[in-house]
This record gives sequence, structure tokens and C-alpha cells, in this order.
Amino acid sequence: MEALDLWVRNTSEVLTVEGTHREPAEAALTPRPGAGIGVKDGRVAYVGPESGLPEGALTDATELIDAEGGFVGPGFVDPHTHLVFAGERSAEFDLRNQGATYLEIAKAGGGIVNTVSATRAASEEELATLALPRLERLLAQGVTTAEVKSGYGLSLNDELKMLRAVRRLSALSPLELVPTLLCAHAVPAEYKDRRAEYLDLCINEILPAVAREGLARFCDVFTEESAFTVDESRRLLNAAKALGLTPRLHADQLTACGASALAAEVGAASADHLEQVTDEGIRALAAANVTAVLVPTSTLFLRMRPYAPGRKLRDAGVNIALGSNVNPGSSMTENTALVLGLACLENGLSAAEAYWAATRGAAQCLGLQRQGRLAVGDAGDLVVFACRSYRHLPYHLGISHARVVVKGGRVVFRARMNHCP
Repeated sequence: MEALDLWVRNTSEVLTVEGTHREPAEAALTPRPGAGIGVKDGRVAYVGPESGLPEGALTDATELIDAEGGFVGPGFVDPHTHLVFAGERSAEFDLRNQGATYLEIAKAGGGIVNTVSATRAASEEELATLALPRLERLLAQGVTTAEVKSGYGLSLNDELKMLRAVRRLSALSPLELVPTLLCAHAVPAEYKDRRAEYLDLCINEILPAVAREGLARFCDVFTEESAFTVDESRRLLNAAKALGLTPRLHADQLTACGASALAAEVGAASADHLEQVTDEGIRALAAANVTAVLVPTSTLFLRMRPYAPGRKLRDAGVNIALGSNVNPGSSMTENTALVLGLACLENGLSAAEAYWAATRGAAQCLGLQRQGRLAVGDAGDLVVFACRSYRHLPYHLGISHARVVVKGGRVVFRARMNHCP
């Protein structure tokens, strides 16, 4: 073995997360008690006892990290964010707290269209600059890979601008970003009485332009009575598939509209939200191997009930992923620690299931083969936590214990905390 670039020692355990969602989550995390982990050329090169390292693996050039009894796991993968936007909607937050519903605010001219106006007025550079602190806050939580959606442009030029801002951010932040086109987020105000024309614009102009520039890996659609119908969503997603973009859906969030069944029908990578999913929808997702992306901070932020039935989904054999859904209207938070806690308290997951969902489960949803786990050859994306067990993360509610974050074998964040609680 060549000399390691980085070596983490004195861990309580290393979670390599090499299992599958079809086995008990505790086993799927594949813990390695007392192991160290080494990275070479951005990849995991060794997991095991320090005594097992060959001679010459550690040199004066190897960066040494003392875990001080904390555990090590893969960098978190956030599979659902709306990080790029301009403006803010604190007034709407206040209205909701006084009793207004999400749909009532949207029908009164607020909601997504509010952010669309501010985002259209911002330049590509401004959008990237505004998003950078949000990425930094995710990084401090231990997130090393994040999906980022468009959807606040709702015109050809503005959707392209948003996705180009995502590409620009990739050069400014150590986080690995996975872009998603979400032109079917809402019908823009200028098409209010011409929704069929806007759908045609999405299919005939926006989708081809995004595909030509290679600006997105996925195409998402908000399938809901206040956005796009199941039939409209089907047409858009089939067009996206023909251009090489993988379908995803905002599904069954506000009503049980049949979006989960559509996700299964079109072979979507994921169905996200799912607060109102039916038993029939759960069976369809399981049969089609569609990942369920739960975003419990959004349910909390909107003061909605019920939370998505994570326990039912998991028991049905559906792969679960957890996302922050960070956005200005329904989940203004980058707190992955809170996501983990709510997934246990409200979605019914165990600590191990939540940890899986924030790492390997999320990576699989995004089609990432080498992220969200720490087998030899995988990406050297890891977090040294200031606690001895993953079980402490959801229990110490809303508090990040990411002490050192490594992306591609390079330390990209260090917290002030030094010892396990």
C-alpha cells in the first residue's frame, strides 16, 4: 500500500454502510468497532485496525485525525433541496402561524410565485452568491453531497440561469452537487389562464435546452391540485425520459392525488414528501423500487399532519431517503440533525434506519454508486462525529455533532467541539 493521504484513528466505530435496505438497518450500517479509516487519492483505501496497516502506510505527509472516541460514518447525502433562490418569505411563515394554509397563501398570490419574482430579478452570479452560505451550513452538518433543484425561474431563460448557478456553485463549494430540473414547480402568473401553453413550453423548449447543455441529471414535477395534474406530470416526465433525464416527483404531499402510482409507472428515481400516500401507493412504490424521500422538516414547518408514514414504507420494503427540502417557503432550514430526529419521532424510523436514509439510502436515490458508504474504493467523503454512536444523533435533537468533515480525502470543515458528550 502506498502512503495514505489521511488517517482517522481512535474511533469508537466506523460505519461503512455496506448493507441494503432490505436487511435490518443495524446490520446494514456494517459497524467496524474500533477501526481506523484511511484515504488515498480521494478514495477509501483501508478500514480496519491500525495494527493491520502495512509498513509505510503512515508517513510524515499523512494527515492524522484523532476521533477522540467518536464514531465515523459516510458524509451525509441530501437528496432534496431548493438551495438556489432569491428573496425570503418570513411574512408567509407568520401568516401560517396565524392560521393561513399553504394553499390559501398560494391562491392569494404568495407561495412559489413570490420567490419566482425575486429569483427572476437576480443574476446567475447573485443566485450563486446567495446560495453559498446555505451550502456552508449543510457542510457544517456533515453533508458532502446535495441534490439541487431549479423551479423558481419558470421560464426558459430563468430555469437555465438557475441550473447554471448550480454549476457555478460546484466550483465554489466542496460539496458535490446533483442538479435537477423542476420547471414544473408551479404555473407562472403570466400563464395562469394558459396552463397548457406553459406545459408545452416546458416540454418543447425548456427540457431540450437543459438536455443540450447537460445542466441536469433529473427532471422533477410537483404533482398536486395547486400545481400539475397526474396526466400533465405523466406527459412531462415521459418527455424528460426521452431526453435522458430521470424522473422524480413531489408526490402526495397535500392530497392523495395518485402521484405515487405515477412515480411507479414512469420508473421514477424517487417519490418525495408522501405525507398523504395511500397503502396502494406504498405497494406501487415497493413493487417498482422507487425510493421514498421523506422531508419531515417541511411537514413541521408547514404545521401539517400527518407526517409521511416512514414505518409503513420501510416495512413494505421501500428504500427510504431523508432530505432537508431547504427552501424559502416550506422548509427554511439546513439542519440535517433535526431531520434525523424528526424522522425518528414523527416518521417512525429507528435511529439506524434514519442514519441509513441520510447516507446510503439517499445516495442510491440519486444513482450515486460510491457515495453514502465507506467501502474500500468508495469516495473519501466521511464525517468524524463528536459522539460515540449514531444513536446519539437523533436523540440530541437538532444539534449537529459533525466535528470534522472530509470530502474527497480533504478536510473541509472543523467544528470547535473536541470531545464526545
